[in-house]
Formats: sequence, structure tokens, C-alpha cells
Amino acid sequence: MPNCPECTAREKKKIITKYEEETAEEERGRDDLFKLFDEIEIPMKIDPARKNNFICKRCGLYATREQVSDIRYKLNQRERTRDDKHDDYLEWWSKSKKEKAEN
Repeated sequence: MPNCPECTAREKKKIITKYEEETAEEERGRDDLFKLFDEIEIPMKIDPARKNNFICKRCGLYATREQVSDIRYKLNQRERTRDDKHDDYLEWWSKSKKEKAEN
């Protein structure tokens, strides 16, 4: 059974804030945080009327397996920062210079 992506994302945010409040910055580790994430289990139930749809009993999400995957992907994407856009621009600029030099 897939886990509900929306409920899981909410729980992850709660865990992160609690972890940051309770743990000193020097002692923080990604592995510890990922172990806490592994404990999150919010399974969705199969809709008995339509065998390919799932229902979250906690938040009411009703979706197919593909929709659950799409929601999970969107929630896990991080926002593009100004530095990311700057790096993309620099990459584009350097690539166009190389192409100009070859011609």
C-alpha cells in the first residue's frame, strides 16, 4: 500500500521543526533525520468499488497510484532559489560562448 503523500509531507515538516528545536546545530545529522522519516507510515486503503484507486482515511485524499506518485513528486521538489537560477544562467552563457568559438 502506498503512503499518503500529503499526510507524509506534513509529518516530515513536523519532525524537521521538532528536530531542529531539540538538537543543537553541531549535533544534527541527515542520517538521524532520515531514520525519523522512516518511522512515518500512513498507508492508504484500496477503494473497494474501484480497485485501482486509494483513499487516505486521515485526510480524505482519493487518487490512483499514478496520481499519488505525481503528488509525491511535486511535494518533494524543492523550490528554485536565486542561486539555482544564477547557476543555470551561467551554464547557458558559457555554453553559448563555446558554440560561438567553434563556429
